[in-house]
Amino acid sequence: MAEQRQDKAALISETRRRFEAEYLPDKSDKYDSRDVERLQQDDKWVENYLIWRHDVVDDTLKMIDESFQWRKEYTVNDLSESVLPKWLFEIGALFLHGYDKEGYKLFWFKVKHHTRDPKQQLDKKKLVAFWLEHYAKRDHGKPLTVVFDMAETGISHIDLDFVRFIVNCFTDYYPNFLTKIVIFEMPWIMNAAFKIVKGWLGPDAISMLKFTNKSDVQEYISGEYLPPHMGGTDSFKYSYPPLVDDDFQTPLCENGPITSEDEHESKEEIDADTKEAGELNEAQNLNQKKMNSIEQISKSEETDKTEVKPKNAKKALTTFKGPLLHISPAEELYFGSKETGEKKCLIVLTNVTKNVVAFKVRTTAPEKYRVKPSNSSCEPGTSLDIIVSLHGGFAASLQDRFLIMAAEMDQSSGAGVPELTQFWKEVPRTKVMEHRLRCHVIESSKPSSLTLKDNAFNIPAKTNEDLHIQLTHLLQINKRLEEQMNRCLWFQQLSVVLSLLSVTVAAFCFYLAYAQRS
Repeated sequence: MAEQRQDKAALISETRRRFEAEYLPDKSDKYDSRDVERLQQDDKWVENYLIWRHDVVDDTLKMIDESFQWRKEYTVNDLSESVLPKWLFEIGALFLHGYDKEGYKLFWFKVKHHTRDPKQQLDKKKLVAFWLEHYAKRDHGKPLTVVFDMAETGISHIDLDFVRFIVNCFTDYYPNFLTKIVIFEMPWIMNAAFKIVKGWLGPDAISMLKFTNKSDVQEYISGEYLPPHMGGTDSFKYSYPPLVDDDFQTPLCENGPITSEDEHESKEEIDADTKEAGELNEAQNLNQKKMNSIEQISKSEETDKTEVKPKNAKKALTTFKGPLLHISPAEELYFGSKETGEKKCLIVLTNVTKNVVAFKVRTTAPEKYRVKPSNSSCEPGTSLDIIVSLHGGFAASLQDRFLIMAAEMDQSSGAGVPELTQFWKEVPRTKVMEHRLRCHVIESSKPSSLTLKDNAFNIPAKTNEDLHIQLTHLLQINKRLEEQMNRCLWFQQLSVVLSLLSVTVAAFCFYLAYAQRS
């Protein structure tokens, strides 16, 4: 192993030396100086180029030369949301979301949202470059899985030039950045087109093509990251802004920095928050004792023993039941508007494993929120409260998201800050459970989730809960009606086609009979 690392280090050194001697003097004006500097400093980047070209230095240098020129031509280092047209993000043809079964990020291309237009082609290509660079910098070059979702597509969506550009990004410009290309429900009319695509990929990358349909796509991507039309259960709906699956950042925690916008918050307020959390935990413990005594004499059906119910919590409170943690609420954190003044929410985590579970909380708006705690661990079979609070005069937004990441720790591992930091650096992506929460802003009525105010939980009236259940029921009925209408429309269209076909056949028969008489 040590010899392999030495050999790889020697190849990296040779690549850098030869690039500087053979390419840089004549082509320095064709490269971005930031890429040249990175090449000299980032061993992993050079190694990826070598891996993608089978450790052949001559081929590696050619790839570096081509990719560097391309990067400068497309101003890859300067691409941002503000540079690209907003409508490109809004149509939702390209985005990052979810993971495949091997833990690799999914790069989606919703082909039905793409139309050929030479005037827009350059901007669309830059959007591809933006997403690839955005992820490469965020996850340090970890490979992607590309998903071509070709459901509901036809001849009008075929754009070989654009497909070739995407393929070239992985074969020529982003080394060792592709794991596989999953093609879902490719129409038969595109078979000839994808024979051409196979030629572009070359023999090494052809094995990465995976043609799938609803019956076998889950061989590569689990149902939790597949939309319903692909046979999955992912309720994700594309919207912009913010960037879909944008990088979640660590919010301010109880010991985190206080921004200038938040300087008016005194230390007393922070201490009060901490005291409040303590009082809530005491209330939970007292309530739990009451629940245990009630369970001993109750003849009703037992509730889930792994969940610790806070004071006055209602049975209807939704809970996400993951393999490591049960998370309540399941989907949404309810915040009040500036007028209502409700600025705190509670997240309850329950460890359902036999080991310590490390967790951390991230958000797309770290400047808005303080989370206590944001990076800690939960003992087996216990519950832990996380208080999410707005600060600095900020208001919650519907676009704000929270990400809870959790992973089991070995019993021998410590749970201190240094141990947790090292643990998150080493834990494989496939071992990490992730769950996302949305923000919901209420104007006047109280929410049906855990919202904290001055002293306790603000729980909505029962009528609100009943209305919510009724509304959910109506939505389900509406969905079934839509499905039935779609089936009726399909049969209607089929009937029209068959009728036209029958008329055509009858007319043809009359024509033949008339011709024979003549």
